[in-house]
Amino acid sequence: MSIDPRRLLGLAFASADLLVELRDGQVRLALGAAQRLVGRSEAALMNTAWSDLFHPDDRPLMDTVLACANDGLRRGPIVLRLAEDETRSVGVTLRALPENGGRISCAITTAHALAPALKPGELQPREAFDDIAKGLFEAARVTGVELELAMIEFSGLGALRDGLSPSEAAELDVRVAGAVRAESHGGSAATRLSEDRFALVRTRDNPQENMLQRLSALVSTPAMAQVVPLESPGNSARALRALRYALDDFLREGVKGAPRASLNDAMNRSVKRTLAQAGALGAIVSQRRFSLAFQPVVTLASGLAHHHEVLVRFEDGASPFAMIKMAEEFDLIEELDKAVVEQVVKRLAVNTDRSLRLAVNISGRTIGSDTFIDEVGRLLARFDEAKGRLIFEITETSEIDDLAFANQNIQALRAMGSMVCLDDFGAGSASFAYLQRLNLDIVKIDGRYVRELADNSRDGAMIRHLVQMCRDLKIRTVAEMVETPEVEDIVRNAGVDFAQGWLYGKASEKPSPALRTTAPVRAVARRAGASESWG
Repeated sequence: MSIDPRRLLGLAFASADLLVELRDGQVRLALGAAQRLVGRSEAALMNTAWSDLFHPDDRPLMDTVLACANDGLRRGPIVLRLAEDETRSVGVTLRALPENGGRISCAITTAHALAPALKPGELQPREAFDDIAKGLFEAARVTGVELELAMIEFSGLGALRDGLSPSEAAELDVRVAGAVRAESHGGSAATRLSEDRFALVRTRDNPQENMLQRLSALVSTPAMAQVVPLESPGNSARALRALRYALDDFLREGVKGAPRASLNDAMNRSVKRTLAQAGALGAIVSQRRFSLAFQPVVTLASGLAHHHEVLVRFEDGASPFAMIKMAEEFDLIEELDKAVVEQVVKRLAVNTDRSLRLAVNISGRTIGSDTFIDEVGRLLARFDEAKGRLIFEITETSEIDDLAFANQNIQALRAMGSMVCLDDFGAGSASFAYLQRLNLDIVKIDGRYVRELADNSRDGAMIRHLVQMCRDLKIRTVAEMVETPEVEDIVRNAGVDFAQGWLYGKASEKPSPALRTTAPVRAVARRAGASESWG
């Protein structure tokens, strides 16, 4: 069937603003909005070097794409900056049809940069890659583009680089970065994980075998890959966190309990293990399959228990820290925090000792949630006996993004009769910003500053200054990991209000009765050994 050439041209212009044909790296034909798109007329483009149209830092990427364009497959779109105006970018899609005499057809459209500009040899930092992948994933849900995460390993790349001169190593870096970027969506969604390993987001319409052939040829080192589809019918952010968690697990642990395996096997096992753990954690949270332990927090002036911190204990003795970290990665932390608060409120409601107060940990992510505040309000409305006896400890395991909004929620909790404590003060870089922007009742001093107080006068001086600053702000203080009478005396003399640690007892299944730090109790604590870590 013959087709009118004008119809073919119309179809082509429906998906591109400018059509270009290349041969031997030069423009042989240009049709379309050349002046508007690249700042040159169609006639001016003829017989010019194609790469010269693009920013010098982007030319190695374009050259890499051209170098492996003879396989007959469509490549791109790749977003490149223009040489004459680096603030403008275009998307380039190209294809070399078989038996076309070495000519390469290119379609050029207007485009926006997907990521910060890179120099030759550079790839996106890991943190930026996560954000780029998330943005691509969200866009893919709208456009229907199917994406996948590809893990690439070049066998022996690090050893090869070590044997090169500095200039040769720099040239290899440019070649590797160009090869990896050329396989990524938009030419920017790629990052280096280690000397030999890389990750990139790519479209699924390009066979994996072809990608490996191109990478191996360009880098002159055998390449292996494992691809993971980015599918999420519900929560794209959670899916990306799951893949990132699986990636971290694989890089950290490798193949557990087995000989060294291929990257495919290792990644498959890691993803399956991680997603299975995530599913199990979701079931644990929804079915409330966890228990609570209670550790006393003592008023230093009287030696009496002021309240008890609630610590979560999971099935089979799983590490609370690891499980909570996973809950944050998989966006389950708010549900876990709600579940723990629910259990604590119900316990307070049925407890006959109306002086019992319980402190529950919540994530920095949770305190920024309106739904969490609403849930607490509903619980306290149902269980009026718990009002005034619930304390919230905000942990720094997840950074608080919006301090003003978090403070609004903190004040809502305080209006319900609950005290709010900032946990592990000093452990995170944002501690002082939190203290400046959040109106709190209590600050808990990180245990690493407390534990060595008997041998380190500098930590003692720091705590004294911190206590005085909190006192000026009308905030009370807790010293955690108080293990010896000597450290207890130091924190008491520094003006700390409360203390917690093995000196006053381990975490137990039931809140212990009010304690006094008498000599017999101290002796028992000394025989007990080192302090329990905080859950």
